[in-house]
Amino acid sequence: MTDEYFMKEALKQARIAYDTDEVPVGAVVVWDNKIIARGHNQVELLNDSTAHAEMIALTSAFNQLGSKYLPEATLYVTVEPCLMCCGAIYWSQVKRIVYGAEDIKNGYRKTTGERWPFHPKAELKSGILADECAQLMKDFFAERRR
Repeated sequence: MTDEYFMKEALKQARIAYDTDEVPVGAVVVWDNKIIARGHNQVELLNDSTAHAEMIALTSAFNQLGSKYLPEATLYVTVEPCLMCCGAIYWSQVKRIVYGAEDIKNGYRKTTGERWPFHPKAELKSGILADECAQLMKDFFAERRR
């Protein structure tokens, strides 16, 4: 399995969000090359500003494993995590974070600059299927501006 394969799975979650009028961000948590959790934005559905795709996927992974830490997991998310999600990712001790599109307006780098917001042992990879991830966001917001 490749990063592209798992990002496509995260994109499937983002499309679920899109189809339910949520900002189209999707995430999957992978452990031992298997998806153990999935999530997509549910802010509107749950009336909860913290119901981001990453938060939903991480909570599901904790429950799946019966653990509050995910030291062998990789989190795939279609858009650069926000600062709130970075805090959750930090505390979960995720081994790898892989995201698609940058988020200049709300991504973690807006606040942290180049400071590392993740666990010290974490690895970061960005730009996986970035164009496809970004296009979904562009299409979503273009529809709402009509």
